[in-house]
Amino acid sequence: MTLERGALLHKRYRIVEILGQGGMGSVYRAVDENLGVDVAVKENLFTTDEYARQFRLEAVILANLRHPNLPRVTDHFVIGDQGQYLVMDYIEGEDLRQRMERQGNITEDEAILLGAAMCDALQHLHTRKPPILHRDLKPGNVKITPDGHVFLVDFGLAKVLHGSQATTTGARAMTPGYSPPEQYGTARTDPRTDIYSLGATLYAALSGIIPEDGLARAMDNTQLTPLRKRNSKVSRRLASAIERAMGIDPAERFQNADEFKNSLLGSKGKTQRLPGEYLIQPAPAENRSEPYEMGAIERASTPPGMSLSGGLLAPEEEGPVFKPPKRKKKGFLRRFVSVVFWLLLLSAALIVSAVRFAPQFIPPVWLDSLESLRIPFLFPAVIQTNVPAPTGTPTATAPVVEATATVQLAPTQTPTKLSTATLKPTGTPTVDPASLGAPTHIGGTIGQVAFASIRLGIPQIFIINTDGANLAQLTNLQLGACQPSWSPDGSQLAFISPCRARGEVYENLYSDAGLYLINADGSGLTTLADSLGGNFDPAWSPDGTHIAFTSNRDGQNEIYTLDIASGEATRLTTTDGDIESAQPSWSRDGSMIAYTVKRLGAYQVWAMSANGEDKVQLVRSGQQLWDYLPFWSLDGSTVFFNQRNLAPTRPWLMSIPFVGHDTLTPAKLALPTPIEDVEFSPDGLWLIFESSNGDGNRDIYFSTVSGANRTRLTDDREVDFDPAWRPAPNP
Repeated sequence: MTLERGALLHKRYRIVEILGQGGMGSVYRAVDENLGVDVAVKENLFTTDEYARQFRLEAVILANLRHPNLPRVTDHFVIGDQGQYLVMDYIEGEDLRQRMERQGNITEDEAILLGAAMCDALQHLHTRKPPILHRDLKPGNVKITPDGHVFLVDFGLAKVLHGSQATTTGARAMTPGYSPPEQYGTARTDPRTDIYSLGATLYAALSGIIPEDGLARAMDNTQLTPLRKRNSKVSRRLASAIERAMGIDPAERFQNADEFKNSLLGSKGKTQRLPGEYLIQPAPAENRSEPYEMGAIERASTPPGMSLSGGLLAPEEEGPVFKPPKRKKKGFLRRFVSVVFWLLLLSAALIVSAVRFAPQFIPPVWLDSLESLRIPFLFPAVIQTNVPAPTGTPTATAPVVEATATVQLAPTQTPTKLSTATLKPTGTPTVDPASLGAPTHIGGTIGQVAFASIRLGIPQIFIINTDGANLAQLTNLQLGACQPSWSPDGSQLAFISPCRARGEVYENLYSDAGLYLINADGSGLTTLADSLGGNFDPAWSPDGTHIAFTSNRDGQNEIYTLDIASGEATRLTTTDGDIESAQPSWSRDGSMIAYTVKRLGAYQVWAMSANGEDKVQLVRSGQQLWDYLPFWSLDGSTVFFNQRNLAPTRPWLMSIPFVGHDTLTPAKLALPTPIEDVEFSPDGLWLIFESSNGDGNRDIYFSTVSGANRTRLTDDREVDFDPAWRPAPNP
């Protein structure tokens, strides 16, 4: 029986309003007439032994908790056959789901502070004796008071752990998107279950989208969309922490709430605060008087599989976060014109966005026709900065630096001398790939390619023959693997892990990666360069003694070399401010390293000697073009590199002679686009690269150096990338 407003319950609690009503009873706001304070009264009308026991347990759990981010229970009583009642602190304000509906995504600072507060509450629960699991953490169960204080509410599905046994003391229910795989069925749950749910809650609050369901992910029916693809404004560190909390395997997650909190606070340098001091922006004053919208306490108390009204669970109860605003009715003609106008505008925006940001989905014939028009907002004009000829003999000793910024490109320590000579490459500075001759055997003497693929849900490294036969998986790492680089004798591969996706040149997805070695048959997995900061972009020196790589161990991306025998890493580049260096590539004689410099928002191709000296900018394409992913011709006379417009578009291949680069203009090779991440075959007659056909899918291709005999090597529906041609093993 629903209590009427003004009714006096248990001779003490005057009912003020109904906050929510569900299948098991109602939640009321009341006044404790003995103390003169507002309270929340939760009602249980189910009098069966199981529901009564569950309700009593919730009272016991809450009554024994004392934490600034948890509500207190002040009373519990039974009224004959009428029902059970739980009296607790009334938490005024809005829940997180209501905030998301009111203002959209929360800010990164709010997510960090809210997450830290919830971690404090969870740590308190998980360290009780016996430990307590919440098991229903989601936006509707996170309350924000008018002063910005954060509370974790609703313990209707709580669970107490006794010794080594997990004894369920409440109903087991799942909220799709927020519940981890182990919460489905009869699998064991532990504190890491709540950590997953908190990560999913923060994911939804920052993106506005409920994450992919944990059970579906565990069954390989889907995969988690990276948070930064939903909201690019989220920092990489925060996104990485949240995605780690949502690991399918509990061992991949943070092992306790304090670990998660420290990672959240460390993502943006927040200082430690006492429990209860993590405050976020309160709701506007005009919204505080609105009735509390049911969706917290009563929702979790509903019997599994039932809605608040006793029927089957409706999708909208935990469905999309946002509700479309109501619009005033318009006349038919006005509505028709408005719909047509917006459809045309949306179509134009989609076309422009596709051409600029996802050209791989545009049929090449269409894209070539559009590009030939050179429409400014579709294809930014190519600006080539003309460099005046020097007065003396051109040398590769120092870069020309614009006056708008100061760049220091000098090593901070004396690097270990490499075993290869530090001579400048020589040769005739000409660019005519076809002059290398017609191919006689695909790739030379080995005819195998290593590459990374997402065909298993997360990147792993595979090897395949150039005739498409003998596809074999080399790695099987839970956090993925990519960027394979062959040793000169073709017996080993260097690669990186974790690798959760393919990274574009303008992305930095490998900030927590490390370097590994593996034999060509998949055996002998070994860790390299186990140090602070991400290590990626491995490139093996031609003599096999060193690996050049990029690392952010000192706060930003710089290039290092690793002595494989001693394990000693030497820093080769040192830059200031927002300038970074990456993507090293050795010349075939081991004397030089070409690399990419990010400077003033643009990407440039530079070169230096193998010991980090004589740094020089090879190409000056201005701010409207990006130059990246350099690699050398076999004779060391020419540097090839990718180029693309400022916005992400179909990349093409360029070349510049090393000797005389000061006075020469780079040449665009007449090869089909897109073409990216290119590498010569061991015999120098073929190119291996990433590309796509009209279906927009990224795969591995090869062709002759002149572009003839273009062949699609892989055709899986998922992304294949990072190709590396295997050298011939030593006899």
